[in-house]
Amino acid sequence: MERRNFLKTTALTAASVALMRNRSFASLLADPTYQFKPLRNNVGMFAEQGGTIAWMINKEGIVVVDAEFPDPATHLIGLLKKQSDLPFEWLINTHHHGDHTSGNISFKGIVKNVAAHENSLKNQTAVAIKNKNEDKQLYPDTTFTDHWKIKVGDEKISAHYFGTGHTNGDAMIHFEHANIVHMGDLVFNRRYPFVDNSAGASVQHWPQALEKARKKFDKDTLFVFGHAFDPEKVTGTMDDVIAMQNFMEKLEDYVAGSIKAGKSKDDILKATSIPGIADWQGDGIQRGITAAYEELTKAS
Repeated sequence: MERRNFLKTTALTAASVALMRNRSFASLLADPTYQFKPLRNNVGMFAEQGGTIAWMINKEGIVVVDAEFPDPATHLIGLLKKQSDLPFEWLINTHHHGDHTSGNISFKGIVKNVAAHENSLKNQTAVAIKNKNEDKQLYPDTTFTDHWKIKVGDEKISAHYFGTGHTNGDAMIHFEHANIVHMGDLVFNRRYPFVDNSAGASVQHWPQALEKARKKFDKDTLFVFGHAFDPEKVTGTMDDVIAMQNFMEKLEDYVAGSIKAGKSKDDILKATSIPGIADWQGDGIQRGITAAYEELTKAS
């Protein structure tokens, strides 16, 4: 999903500037169209157009999680090169959607390896073939199934696949030392989510994947979310993950209850909110309802 009306000017604190060891870096943030800031232990975030990106710079190299679109990806590469002349070791995709992988091509000839869940690669390939734009892809050369881990400098980076959710190939990427997790689009923070049934999504299993995340990570984990209604809240805490889990459960309950009550799809789609949910906003509520309806009626 492409973020519109997205971004506000951000500023680094003096401590953050010191961390990046580049006093002129703060001047880069005069541009109000993107966010680029450190978060914790050499890990930071970037957001300009599309799904939020996480990045890491340490003494061994650079790691990037997700790539938005080609232009913002090129922008990010330039910013990171200003901070370090070390190599780009890994680009990791949380899933295949274009606002997370279209920018992969900007890393061609720059990054050593690209990784993603095996289903993410299959989905990316299928979409590219369908859209006849395979020449604009940089596909993952490394894939994994349930778990995967690498070490770059003093940081261990692990990927976790807890089953179907937003698609059938959503991975959570954990910078273990920093204790930061990129959730991809498994969390749309207070924003109505896109549920991609064409890529094996599951409204029913999505909250189960988030429940596994709750057991895997802890109260001190800082999360990076794929999207948020408020662009300043693309990072958050376990409370936000729990809120997303609750939203998905309430979405399924609403649609399942409406089907059981004999309501038509058209009537169900008239909803302007999900019962029991007060803080989800934006357009697109019908997308989730439609996906839930298709999944639940197919299952029955």
